[in-house]
Amino acid sequence: QVQLVESGGGLVQPGGSLRLSCAASGGFFMFYDMAWYYQPPGKQRELVARITTGGSTNYADSVKGRFTISRDNAKNTVYLQMNSLKAEDTAVYYCYARRRVTGEIGWGQGTQVTVSS
Repeated sequence: QVQLVESGGGLVQPGGSLRLSCAASGGFFMFYDMAWYYQPPGKQRELVARITTGGSTNYADSVKGRFTISRDNAKNTVYLQMNSLKAEDTAVYYCYARRRVTGEIGWGQGTQVTVSS
């Protein structure tokens, strides 16, 4: 069973940047599609960005041009580079993994991102 641990969250001013990391263990990382979800206060969890095993990416409209998802299979890690942060980006960010062949999924524990002056 894949295990995911996020890091890199924190408090940042509007317009600032953060990079989230998600380290995976317990599975063959290169075989998992990876994604970042976020859950703003009082709202449902939503997809932010996704990267497939082949490196294809897609993004929520609200973050296109500002966020970049990437993966390093040698380090078993997926990243989310967040630039030009806005107050509405404030949320708990969760890492997600899915292995298409088996249907196995995994979630991280979440990391808080707060955008405020």
